[in-house]
Amino acid sequence: MSNTGEVVSVRGSVVDIRFARQLPPIYSLLRAGEEQQIVIEVLAQRDACHVRGIALTPTQGLARGMTVHDTGGPLQAPVGKSIVSRMFDVFGNTIDREGALSDVQWRSVHRAPPPLARRSTRAEVFETGIKVIDVLLPLERGGKAGLFGGAGVGKTVLLTEMIHNMVGHQEGISIFCGIGERCREGEELYREMKQAGVLPDMVMIFGQMNEPPGSRFRVGHAALTMAEYFRDDEHRDVLLLVDNIFRFIQAGMEVSGLMGQMPSRLGYQPTMGTELSQLEERIANTDSGAITSIQAVYVPADDFTDPAAVHTFSHLSASIVLSRKRASEGLYPAIDPLQSSSKMATPGIVGERHYRLAQEIRRTLAQYEQLKDIIAMLGLEQLSPEDRKVVARARRLERFLTQPFFTTEQFTGLKGKLVSLDEALDGCERILRDEFQDYPESALYMIGSVDEVQQKTATGAPPADTIPEAEVRHGADEDEP
Repeated sequence: MSNTGEVVSVRGSVVDIRFARQLPPIYSLLRAGEEQQIVIEVLAQRDACHVRGIALTPTQGLARGMTVHDTGGPLQAPVGKSIVSRMFDVFGNTIDREGALSDVQWRSVHRAPPPLARRSTRAEVFETGIKVIDVLLPLERGGKAGLFGGAGVGKTVLLTEMIHNMVGHQEGISIFCGIGERCREGEELYREMKQAGVLPDMVMIFGQMNEPPGSRFRVGHAALTMAEYFRDDEHRDVLLLVDNIFRFIQAGMEVSGLMGQMPSRLGYQPTMGTELSQLEERIANTDSGAITSIQAVYVPADDFTDPAAVHTFSHLSASIVLSRKRASEGLYPAIDPLQSSSKMATPGIVGERHYRLAQEIRRTLAQYEQLKDIIAMLGLEQLSPEDRKVVARARRLERFLTQPFFTTEQFTGLKGKLVSLDEALDGCERILRDEFQDYPESALYMIGSVDEVQQKTATGAPPADTIPEAEVRHGADEDEP
């Protein structure tokens, strides 16, 4: 005989239920309504007879006195080989109109992080095939990277390219988790992935913006359950993309407020650190495989002291900042190397040569940034010969660190390039040695390895004195006055 209860009160998404026989455990799923379509998750046992839960679906039609059925278990997510190339909601229902699932297991979304004994202690670099990331901001295999960027600076394109490189060249699996996503963005991403041909090795799961906070709060846990299956059972490397981790914290704040908890600083939930840690600590590198995560992070009002940003930063091993100014100059990917950072960029992990080169590149770009004001006011000819060389190196480095992407071939007409770390380091080293000072800057723009410079020059690149009109106005011309 199933355990049934009776609705005592309904306040928005918060439902109080009385059980006469047996109280369901915390995180149990309850169902109500004529077609059992209203799903409630138990979050608190108030006394010997009452539980308080948060609805994961809209509560229209729910009224006092209605019967509630205990399902006897927590929220579950489907796992198995057949979930690949499909799109799901938080309950594991397919939302891509491609038919029902078959041959899947169902696992609880509430799982413990891997124990310390199973975690890998080796710090390994996760190669993306994207020059600027691999050289200056190496990602950690099994680590977490934050991607900071507004609309229109190439954030989605960068994520899509990483998925393409992961699937096509590293035989991994990619999982995209949309937390608080607009349904338009989800549909566009699904279409772009299909056109790029990376859908066969990808899983997408969405908790959309219009859904109740309970649903948005749990969709990240469901995505991680799927990722853990591929890591632990299939022994594959997983790339987990989360957009947006701030909306997970925001959903938790709404749930906390609805449950009547006392808010902490700036209105955030008092349990924010614990809730974020329960999610982030499951993303780890183990002896069987690794889950590498790239998370979009929204910073409220650009205030990096905001509790949501502070708690998120403590989990990240790399911060990638996208710059609107670089995007407007056509320097894609529009990553700002001076604002971005990575904990992996140390001599003990990436090696002495790589570390020395990365520091030299940052120093050159920083010097160019300082000289820009002088160039804008007085012109390049007023600089010393040594400073002119720095400017020439920096501008060639900026263009060499651009790269044509596989996922943008249909828009740019340029064939996508996957560049190995050795090729990228070799190119940067040769530019810093002034090997390409006699070549036009444009010969280094949107190429793969540096060996393509001579080929591009031979096929008719613009001459060396071709300078964009905007840069002429500011005096930022070539290295020769």
